[in-house]
Formats: sequence, C-alpha cells, structure tokens
Amino acid sequence: MPHEGSIQRMPRLSEASVQTHDLEQNGRRMRKRITSPTSDRPATEHAWLNLENMASVELTSEEDAFPIESALLEQGKQGWRAAGPGVQTIRLIFDKPQRLRHICLDFVETEIQRTQEFTLGWSPDRGNTFLEIVRQQWNFSSPSATREIENYTVELSNVTLLDLTIEPDKENGKARASLLSWRLA
Repeated sequence: MPHEGSIQRMPRLSEASVQTHDLEQNGRRMRKRITSPTSDRPATEHAWLNLENMASVELTSEEDAFPIESALLEQGKQGWRAAGPGVQTIRLIFDKPQRLRHICLDFVETEIQRTQEFTLGWSPDRGNTFLEIVRQQWNFSSPSATREIENYTVELSNVTLLDLTIEPDKENGKARASLLSWRLA
C-alpha cells in the first residue's frame, strides 16, 4: 500500500477481462492473470464523495454559463470554465477532515492547441502547509489529443483543503482554463 501522501497510477481492470493460468516451466509453477484495461472510469471501491454536502469551494473566476458546480457534481455535463485567460485556482474546503483514496480529473479542449500545466495539492491544517500531490503537463491538439483524464490512487488522511491550480496555456497565456469534471473518493 502506498505511504501517506503518495500517488500511484494503476490500470483499471475488468473482472470479465481477467484470465487465470497456471504456467509450468522447468519444473516450476507460476500463477498468472492476464487482464485488460476497461473504460476511462476509475475503479473505485467507494462511491464518489458528495461534495455538495461536505465542502465549500473557492475559485478565482468562472464563466456564468460554465459554473464550478458543473464540474464538481455528478449530474454536471458541461464542466467549468474560467471567465478569462490566465492561471486559475479551485480550492475545495472540507467541513471535516477527509480521507482520500482516488482523485479523477477530466480536462477537454477541442478549440485550440495549447500546453496546459496543473498542480494538485492538499493541506492537513486548513492551509498553513500545503503538500504537492502531482504536477502534470498536457499538450492539447485537435483532433487527436483533445481530452486528458487523470486518475490517481492516493492515501491521504486528514485532508482539510484540496487545491487545483491550472495554467491553461504555457506558451502564450491567451487560453482559458476549463475542467469537465473533478471527482474524489
């Protein structure tokens, strides 16, 4: 099991796609399972957290037609988009400290080619200290690379704040940040 604050990317496996074999070679026997990845949905043991009932959100901006609720709540379909270009921050503030095991971020860009960088961090003490979970860059280029889905298996205890900072365009700074969905378990 990963240690406190660690992340681990793991392929998602479908029970229907698992084949079990016994392999005997040179008098030795090895058990093996051949698996295949499933869809882009993360394999979680738990349902997604109901953020509406356990957290508030602070953010630097949002376009009226694309509010943050569209990215954070499961019924949201269109996601969130910043009101203007530049670096944006979305902060989840939990009512009570939380234990997190899965984080899923889903970004979509179909209009312009750009290099985005995001940083995901957390605090165990209401923002006095922050620990980085991941920093990731992605190159969006239509039509082949228009979606970035990041699934992280984590072991985080006593999470009081979760910060997502998005620099939407590292080259020219003219793009607006967007987020189709952000799910936690």
